[in-house]
Amino acid sequence: MNKQERTYSILRDRIHSGAYPPMARVNIDAISRELGVSPIPVREALRRLEAEGWVRFQPNVGAIVAPVDATTWEQEMVAVAILEGAATADAAARLSPEDLRELRVIASEMEQVGLAGDPLRFSELNRRWHAIIVARCANAYLVELLDQTYQRLDRLRSTMFAFLPDRSASAVGEHAHLLGLLESATAAEIERYARWHKLQTVEAYRARHPEAPQQPGASAPAAFS
Repeated sequence: MNKQERTYSILRDRIHSGAYPPMARVNIDAISRELGVSPIPVREALRRLEAEGWVRFQPNVGAIVAPVDATTWEQEMVAVAILEGAATADAAARLSPEDLRELRVIASEMEQVGLAGDPLRFSELNRRWHAIIVARCANAYLVELLDQTYQRLDRLRSTMFAFLPDRSASAVGEHAHLLGLLESATAAEIERYARWHKLQTVEAYRARHPEAPQQPGASAPAAFS
């Protein structure tokens, strides 16, 4: 990996993980000193990140981390909630005892990681937790749509837990409830709760950013308010 590629990977990972939050200034000279490279590969990496939508250049300021496109992110999260709710309900009857045990193990680790304040690791475990369930969905086209939507979402931000510090504790409790439903509830109950669970991240974001325009379908169903 050459200097430009290495610099690009480091900066993208920092933005992706939330280490560099939205609107944070990216100081070219400081980064070049930190990474032991000239400013040239840093500028090249930032221009590449700008083309991908991760960075913006502002007059008299320089490079900053691009703000989250709240409207696009919220629309895609609503789509994920709908798709994942349906996939979770379809998968429930095919989850094996081994799947359920693994879900409990990951849920326990998520609780510890949440307490330790590691949002990137928490997000990785969260995606893995849901992926175990969705893998048992028999509707291949539904799973493909969900994967495509997640890929679009990752281009905005891989995790919102870094920006929603209270969300991880709530998610742990919701996973415990969903796991109980997967073992005993009807498909309709599972789908409704799985969809609601995903939309709670949208609700948490809106609570911190009330100026963001609300998208249709983003509100929680009355049964789980």
